[in-house]
Amino acid sequence: MLIVEDLALLLMDDESGTPAAAGTLHYTMGGAVLVELALAGLVEVRDKKVVAAGTAPDDPLLRSGYEKVAEKPRSVDSLLARIGADVWSRVVDRLVERGLIAREKKRVLGIFRMTTLPATDTRHEEEVRQRIRAVLVDGETPDPRTAALTALLSASGALPALRPKLAWSGDVARRAKELERGNWGAEAVSAAVTRTAAAIAASTAAVTVAVVTTTVT
Repeated sequence: MLIVEDLALLLMDDESGTPAAAGTLHYTMGGAVLVELALAGLVEVRDKKVVAAGTAPDDPLLRSGYEKVAEKPRSVDSLLARIGADVWSRVVDRLVERGLIAREKKRVLGIFRMTTLPATDTRHEEEVRQRIRAVLVDGETPDPRTAALTALLSASGALPALRPKLAWSGDVARRAKELERGNWGAEAVSAAVTRTAAAIAASTAAVTVAVVTTTVT
């Protein structure tokens, strides 16, 4: 499972498949792809620009993101929408193929057609939720992937939508913000990867605030 696939499962309502933080979804999805590439050592942030490193990955979703980075150095925020534009639909297809969600077509009032994406196998999602709760509520040191995933959820503003709801406290909020800033506390994560992922989370949060502000205004 990619980070972006785990993120999609956490954002989806288990009955309808409607995502939380839908207004900024493509930015968050793009951030998840960039973080995955960073953890694999395939992208780096140099002089505030994201550059490609290594060789293109085999996974088609990651390869597509890598190729966009490889076109030329760009800022993180400009890459978020560029990479994330079509990621949601592609991830949904992958989750359906994995048997984790279903695609169901229904009629509302016997007239209007609608498609829902109910969860069909929640075991993996529940394991991911438990790891996030252990980090934020119990203060456990996260592994790199859980840290990145939690940071993206926090940056997108969707963390309060996590089910079951977190018992919010000052410590929970502080830990979430520390993860956004790249303070992962995991020795396995190199300084370069931590800085890259932190830059992605920070840009995701900034874009989310900008979009929400514009919408409200």
